Amino acid sequence: MTINKKLRDEAIYHRVNLVSYGSGLIKESLKLLNIVDKELSAQLYIALDDLSASDFKISRLETMLNSVKSLSSFSDYLFGELNAFCEHESNYQYSLFESLLPDIVTSKYPLMQIAPNQLFSAAKSKPFQGRLLSEWVSDIEDDRLKRVTNAVRTGYATGETTEQIIKRVRGTKKNNYRDGILEISKRNASSLIHSAIAHTAATSREEFGKANNELIKSKQWLSTLDTGTTPMCIIRDLKQYTLDNKPIGHNIPYGAGPGKLHFCCRSVEVFILKSYQELGIDIDEVPTGTRASMDGQVPAKTSYLEWLQSQSKERQEQVLGVERARLLREGLIGPEKFFTRDGHVLTLKDLKAKEQIN
Repeated sequence: MTINKKLRDEAIYHRVNLVSYGSGLIKESLKLLNIVDKELSAQLYIALDDLSASDFKISRLETMLNSVKSLSSFSDYLFGELNAFCEHESNYQYSLFESLLPDIVTSKYPLMQIAPNQLFSAAKSKPFQGRLLSEWVSDIEDDRLKRVTNAVRTGYATGETTEQIIKRVRGTKKNNYRDGILEISKRNASSLIHSAIAHTAATSREEFGKANNELIKSKQWLSTLDTGTTPMCIIRDLKQYTLDNKPIGHNIPYGAGPGKLHFCCRSVEVFILKSYQELGIDIDEVPTGTRASMDGQVPAKTSYLEWLQSQSKERQEQVLGVERARLLREGLIGPEKFFTRDGHVLTLKDLKAKEQIN
């Protein structure tokens, strides 16, 4: 097996784990938002109960809601997690390449590791989907307040009681509060978290590539290719680009790149390393003790399902769970089922344990 093929396999595995990690962040974030919603509803009830239809003023309501906004810990939690995640990504990229490259290469081209705080700054300073991460987070908070304000305004205009307005805002207990207008903001927050993880991971990969560009010949786009894959990702699958995002052998633009092309983008990319000869290392045979050959070749085309079928039983079970991994091996599961098993989430601690590079 070549080093480039190993890099491709690990890139896919890493993306699978990041989906589960993002699901874990969503789960914790929704817990925080539920606490805030409960407090917001309590204060909203008091504020509305003190007002009558005749003296109701939307400006007074907005003042009250802005005071509740400070109770939200969503942005603090997300940025704290992304900061810690940058440390993992920095160590992951460096350890992966260090474990695969032979000494004959690293002695001539020492690997450069990116500082976690540098990665975090880069992730915050680079926009995705036209806005900075901080702007997207702020929009989530502002959107929640606007929806509450509009719901109250509508309630007063139609003569609803305080209880009816509160139900409109938060929802009903019998439906687990999923029928309130705040539920829309929670769905938006979930999409943002998956996108923020992909954006941060992509930024980490970009920065590592820039720092170690002498080793890299090109980068290859890898799309998920299941029933949820967008056309814009399908047409880019397996396409190669230079490190400065110019197409190689085709005319399809790089756009924002894998993980950033659209919200919740699951595409990744893998670096194609140069051969020994291209690096100026004059050898014909793989050195003794080298883990894999370094021939500079692009790995053969492989679908995600084919990739998973080629992985160890342990890794298959990590991705799918024991039963679905068995179905995969027996040919009874389709590609749309492979990506992550239902209900499986990872914490950052879990992610570090699963991706420990030996």
